[in-house]
Amino acid sequence: MDLVLSILHNGNSTPTSNKLPANKAVLVLGDNETGKTSLIAKIQGNDDPKKGSGLEYHHLLVRDEYRDEQTRLSVWVLDGDLYHSNLLRFPVNEENFPHTTLMLVASMSEPWNILDSLEKWANVFGGHIERLNMKPEKMNEYRRSVVKRYCEYISPGDEIEGLVSAPKSRSESINEKMDQSTLSNSGIGEEILGENVLTNNLGLDVIVVITKTDYMSVLEKDYDYKEEHFDFIQQAVRKFCLTYGASLFYVSAKVNKNCDLLYKNLVHRIYGLPFKTPALVVEKDAVFIPSGWDNEKKIAILYENIQSCLPDDNYNDVIIKPETRQTSQKDNELTAEEDQMFLSKMQVQLNQNVPTAITSTPPSLRTPMLPKTGERRITGASPLPGVQLDGTKISPGGEGVLQSFFNSLLNRRSGAGMGSPGSLTASPQTPGPSTENKPRPDNI
Repeated sequence: MDLVLSILHNGNSTPTSNKLPANKAVLVLGDNETGKTSLIAKIQGNDDPKKGSGLEYHHLLVRDEYRDEQTRLSVWVLDGDLYHSNLLRFPVNEENFPHTTLMLVASMSEPWNILDSLEKWANVFGGHIERLNMKPEKMNEYRRSVVKRYCEYISPGDEIEGLVSAPKSRSESINEKMDQSTLSNSGIGEEILGENVLTNNLGLDVIVVITKTDYMSVLEKDYDYKEEHFDFIQQAVRKFCLTYGASLFYVSAKVNKNCDLLYKNLVHRIYGLPFKTPALVVEKDAVFIPSGWDNEKKIAILYENIQSCLPDDNYNDVIIKPETRQTSQKDNELTAEEDQMFLSKMQVQLNQNVPTAITSTPPSLRTPMLPKTGERRITGASPLPGVQLDGTKISPGGEGVLQSFFNSLLNRRSGAGMGSPGSLTASPQTPGPSTENKPRPDNI
């Protein structure tokens, strides 16, 4: 515990240069099995992540190649059990609150839990902020800073092309509006940005990460998910991000999709390092929405593909958790009896003159005169009922028919009358015409 407190109050080990601050940190919140530890390990380049319990501590190496400076970014990962939420007092306190970035993580492997999970952990952190009992003036200052950064976002390339005004004039305009606005939690966002934007201003940067997006192919195959399902999920998550002013990332640590992009955006937001990637909305499993870029009109583009429901429908009524089959309801596995064993039993029954065994046999077994596979085809076997293998007649319907047939099958192991194994070309012998039916010569 002393080591943890030392890290919290003194920061990480002293970097080679003091120009990059060493007191920055990222707090990762989310349910268990959402891939929080695996994601951080992937960003670190660690192929063998070790999951801890309670509160994990990691760090990311940050390097400014232009100024040859480096530092360490602390990363705290809280266990997904709410029982451990009391540990938040260690990574986030009143002193380091403005230097913390919040990362909310949910998983595409369980899309029916995404929105509930994000709202749950955002509320958990909001409750922790209340317990810090920070002065209202300080919290308002942090919230104004979040609004300012949100409004000052410029998509890479827009300023060069003259699509937006100069950053200095935009910043001055925002400051004037903020000076005239109220300082309430919701008032700052609504008066300057519009309805449903930054209505839940936590006073720090928020990043929403949807992990395991490679699982989308499984959802399509096993759960019959369509494009409109994923569009409905995305529009709901993007609306959630608007209320917190959060960035949005769809990532997959398994296939290393958007993990590097997430790291570059982190160090850009925290340390001001260059970042030139615009919003990405084309690939459904690699979405990137920067904080300050999105709005209701852009989200409404997704509505065009949503036909079976309304965008404002309850999330859990549209993305429904599938029912799991109970083990007691599993289909009983049927095992076929080995051919020779079955035929041996039938021969014993025939030799004992037990007709009930024949009449109780299913029809498919009582008339096996035409074999289904080449394995059961016997050279010389006659397809004609009432005729033995040697071509002589027997009384139809008698026990001799079945006995003769089963005896011929049992004798195939000895090689008598058998063709080559697996042969499909043997033709049955057809008995010659009976002498009784021969026509008399005309000269008789």
